[in-house]
Amino acid sequence: MASFLWTVCLSFLLLASGSRGAAPRKPIDVPFGRNYVPTWAFDHIKYFNGGSEIQLMLDKYTGTGFQSKGSYLFGHFSMHIKMVPGDSAGTVTAFYVFKNCKDLGVRFPFNQPMKLYSSLWNADDWATRGGLEKTDWSKAPFIASYKGFHTDGCEVSVNAKFCETQGKRWWDQKEFQDLDAAQYQRLAWIRQKYTIYNYCTDRARFPTIAPECKRDRDI
Repeated sequence: MASFLWTVCLSFLLLASGSRGAAPRKPIDVPFGRNYVPTWAFDHIKYFNGGSEIQLMLDKYTGTGFQSKGSYLFGHFSMHIKMVPGDSAGTVTAFYVFKNCKDLGVRFPFNQPMKLYSSLWNADDWATRGGLEKTDWSKAPFIASYKGFHTDGCEVSVNAKFCETQGKRWWDQKEFQDLDAAQYQRLAWIRQKYTIYNYCTDRARFPTIAPECKRDRDI
């Protein structure tokens, strides 16, 4: 399998200041089936190396996706994702995660448990310049690859004491409330080099930006 060019490391964090506690667990690669299950079109997911790597496939009939088995209030979740290569117009490879912005009306995952979702599907009716560019199905099937399924968080189905904020968990520490300067510089470089479209900067279509865009430091 080709080398993975993209790494997505996303977090649900509900943090409080406190004394220095343990560092987050080093990401450990575990099989896909440990924490995730397919959601539809099971025959469009292929497994490799004992389930430690998977591929999602999109053809003109259907895409596919998966979700976490558990629901979480906060935590650290990461995986390596290789996007659809070449001409992928119209295809959407998504990993859904939400940051807690209670003051903007986004209450989850502050007190609403959430699952993690990822999918590969066709959106050429709206995603490519409002549907002007269509998916070239002669290049199908489109493949997105995943590996490195790491989960370290507060799952609502386990002992509630594990989720208590006691100042001792790694997620309680100040350094995990935001990216540091070096991390932000790396993120800014990736966004500048690889971002194709950002609705927060599209003032022609959206003269009034969405509330969540106010939290985007690149705007």
